[in-house]
Amino acid sequence: MKTSTADIIREYGPFSGADNVHGVTFDGQSVWFASGDRLNAVDPASGQLQCSIEAAAHAGTAFDGRHLYQLAEDGIQKIDPETGRVLATIPAPGHGADSGLTWAEGTLWVGQYRDRRIYQIDPDTGALLRTIESDRFVTGVTWVEGEFWHATWEADQSELRRVDPHTGHVLERLEMPPGVGVSGLESDGGDQFFCGGGGSGKIRAVRRPRHASTTKRGCG
Repeated sequence: MKTSTADIIREYGPFSGADNVHGVTFDGQSVWFASGDRLNAVDPASGQLQCSIEAAAHAGTAFDGRHLYQLAEDGIQKIDPETGRVLATIPAPGHGADSGLTWAEGTLWVGQYRDRRIYQIDPDTGALLRTIESDRFVTGVTWVEGEFWHATWEADQSELRRVDPHTGHVLERLEMPPGVGVSGLESDGGDQFFCGGGGSGKIRAVRRPRHASTTKRGCG
């Protein structure tokens, strides 16, 4: 297993009116982050807030190419990013103990913080399709070019882990600096991750080590 220090290439925030960064996702143009009672879009080039949607936004966030998905208490809401309207809600597998969220392979992948698990679920029904075990608290999940990564945060230490999506075996670790937590994780589809910074109110861009080749895109 390869272990290296995370290369933080940029910081965004903190942002006015958003004391915490929970879930993070990327729609191909904007970085979205959950801040408790809002979903906020940030321009990754300028670092400026572009818009906000009023929504319960307590943990992970995902984008399927057209819609946002947001963990809210014990459910996952499907949201139109243009109008902010909630189109559907399915039960979250952790019944309120859910953390990270991402979209891949036509399904949702949901991190479980203290249960140290990741679930693959049907986005229409919430039915459980797969369970991956971890030995650390899971705070974010993402897919990029066939690689599956998740974030961890215990005490004052966080890391990004590339894992085998079938076995959960850790293939690579990127260690964040002491005291820098990761509360949400998403890839830009290429060379960097966007990492939520929890109570710091920041989002950090971390360079992704290159290995191999599915790309998320789009914005409604």
